[in-house]
Amino acid sequence: MKSAYELAMERLQKTEPAPKLTDVQRAALAEVTNRYESKIAERQTFLSSKIKEAEHNHDPKEADEFREQMRRDLAVLREEMEAQKEKIRSGN
Repeated sequence: MKSAYELAMERLQKTEPAPKLTDVQRAALAEVTNRYESKIAERQTFLSSKIKEAEHNHDPKEADEFREQMRRDLAVLREEMEAQKEKIRSGN
């Protein structure tokens, strides 16, 4: 017996088959993922240390500002990564 998710995925495949990726595209996608995951980890590490420093100095306002900056920076990096990946998938 198939789950509702599996049935929905089968219907989707019939109406919109998933595009086949070439080996070159797969390699490029992996490279983009690795590059951006590294950037994300680097940014998280840097800002986490700033947050801890602000908390250690008993400055909750500054810590919150760094948390918000981290949220924004990571969102931007993830959006850039997805845009790059979509560009590769579309063949451009």
